[in-house]
Amino acid sequence: MRHLGKIFLASALLWSSAVTAAELQLLMFEQPGCLYCARWNVEVAPIYPLTEEGRAAPLRRLQLRDPVPEDIRLVSPPVFTPTFVLVRDGQEQGRLEGYPGEDFFWPLLDELIDSARPALE
Repeated sequence: MRHLGKIFLASALLWSSAVTAAELQLLMFEQPGCLYCARWNVEVAPIYPLTEEGRAAPLRRLQLRDPVPEDIRLVSPPVFTPTFVLVRDGQEQGRLEGYPGEDFFWPLLDELIDSARPALE
């Protein structure tokens, strides 16, 4: 039910995001057979682009074993899936390793985005 609240909140805040999509991206490193990736895809993926977080940091999916694109600079390569890396202008700002469930994912992601904001202002 939490996701319904996110959808309504996202609709109300559609034009009020403090961080623009061009500045931040959320990278999701995944791999075939990852059960937690599949769970995230069911619980979060359908609503992610509709949320304030999804507008602030659009999702970019990457395969764990593929080379990291040249426009991305990570502190270290991801090891686990899913690994979510928040980047600003291609530079890692923070990461979440694993998927602890939707009730924990949103607050942890909010913390990452909030910690990136002071550098943006």
